[in-house]
Amino acid sequence: MVEAITSSNGLDEREYSESEYKQLEKMYEGTLAKISQGEIVRGRVVHIGESQVTVDIGFKSEGQISVSEFPNLSDLKIGDSVEVFLESVEDNDGQLVLSRKRADFMRIWERVTKAFETGEVLKGRCVRRTKGGIVVDLMGIDAFLPGSQIDVRPVRDFDAFIGRELDFRVVKVNHPSENVVVSHKVLVEEELSGQRKAILERLEKGQILEGHVKAITDFGVFVDLGGVDGLVHITDLSWGRVNHPSEVVKLDQTVNVVVLDFDQEKKRISLGIKQLLPHPWENVELKYPVGTKINGRIVSLTDYGAFVEIEKGIEGLIHISEMSWTQHVKHPSQMVSMGQMVDAVILSLDKEGKKISLGMKQLEPDPWKTLLAKYPVGSKHSGAVRNLTNFGVFVELEEGVDGLVHISDLSWTKKIRHPGEVVKKGDKIDVVILAIDVDQRRISLGHKQVQDNPWEAFASKYQIGTEVEGKVVRIVEKGVIVELPLGVDGFVPLSQLSQTPIKNPTESFPVGNDLPLKVIEFDKDSKKIVLSVLEYLRGKEQQLIDNYVSSHKLTPMTLKDVLSTPVSIPEQSVRDHSSQS
Repeated sequence: MVEAITSSNGLDEREYSESEYKQLEKMYEGTLAKISQGEIVRGRVVHIGESQVTVDIGFKSEGQISVSEFPNLSDLKIGDSVEVFLESVEDNDGQLVLSRKRADFMRIWERVTKAFETGEVLKGRCVRRTKGGIVVDLMGIDAFLPGSQIDVRPVRDFDAFIGRELDFRVVKVNHPSENVVVSHKVLVEEELSGQRKAILERLEKGQILEGHVKAITDFGVFVDLGGVDGLVHITDLSWGRVNHPSEVVKLDQTVNVVVLDFDQEKKRISLGIKQLLPHPWENVELKYPVGTKINGRIVSLTDYGAFVEIEKGIEGLIHISEMSWTQHVKHPSQMVSMGQMVDAVILSLDKEGKKISLGMKQLEPDPWKTLLAKYPVGSKHSGAVRNLTNFGVFVELEEGVDGLVHISDLSWTKKIRHPGEVVKKGDKIDVVILAIDVDQRRISLGHKQVQDNPWEAFASKYQIGTEVEGKVVRIVEKGVIVELPLGVDGFVPLSQLSQTPIKNPTESFPVGNDLPLKVIEFDKDSKKIVLSVLEYLRGKEQQLIDNYVSSHKLTPMTLKDVLSTPVSIPEQSVRDHSSQS
């Protein structure tokens, strides 16, 4: 007798023979569905619990699915047929693993994949922003809409699309990661293609169109004409000066433009905005006659003046010479600055050349007309040294009123090579008005004239033959300059320092060295005194000559040598002295 054995299928093997048992087992397995893992299958709801729904798919065991995967759980009844996804035939507990949510996803994925292959248009809803774009609910699955694929025009506010339902085309499907990329832009482009063709066919110069500002660059503005872009160059935005297009238009702004040019082959359209407005120079001579006072904005500074925008498209130049009656304006930034509003007067107008000359100083009376009364010739004044040049000193008599002291009028007695030897910038000095040229706006001043001319007194003090001591103050090419008593400078030619050529005058006659001298020439008119050491030594004892030669490292000479040296001074030497000093 066969012993009773209970198998896993619940049959008691004690009641059947071995052949009967195998036959029954074969019949039981035949009732099971032929299913594979990773497929969508149809099952029947056999139990609805608080957290699980039991589904029978005709397999050895039933599967449990979380109630959260059934969005309409209240409508679900026992016996309902549902599609589920077989994730695993057997988990760690030997249970069948099913998913209703995955089955729904797979059905949608099949639809999306088919749409990608056929180009079918699908509807979706923009649900939230993400980095670089928007997440779209596409029939229940998340798809990515890149920012560049939202519209043909750049989208600056993604939030404006959240919650909107749009048509999309699937442009990319990644099966391993189950990612979907969609585009709304391609549908807009297809819609605009017909409009673009129609616009290009009827486009002609002079045509006025309406468009939207699509992009702004440093060189101009791109305008969307309804599927076709045109460029408004920065020079065609306004009759006035434009530093950047953003000063005139803003993104997405609706603008009217005129077609200036059209390249059929390259599909390039040149547009203009200013051409829709009257030219500002029409009737300009009636609006701004000479003598009119205007108020404008400084729009440009150059080395020679400042450009003033009187109105859009009309500019005038204030030359630096027209900025002040009295000040020496070297650069317009001394008087005005960029963006400043200024008053000016129309001085001249050239309509054909589109040039207007303006003046600022004309708004005030010309002070030079009253300077002669205030500063009569010969009057003494005090001023501050404002600037030094090689040829003289500019002295400020009052704010904005300068005069020039020529280098020759700085001192009666000194041979001055540069004004810096006498005065420094900022010094207060006394001056005398020598001349005023109202037309040329020039005042000539003298500093030495503050004192009486001492050369009348020098005539008796430094008569020819007078012996005097001088101090070396400067070495020049043809001799040395010495300072004499009373502070006057004299000249000693090299030929009157030694009977033989001097190899190194700087070493032999250093600055500060005292020399015994005799006046051999005096010219009051030329303010010139010429002196000689040899003439002084003429008739002196040999010991005095030897001491002189030794102290100045000169070639030895005798009294006879001194007596034989001529006294006459070549005229060229005197002229050289005058130019060098």
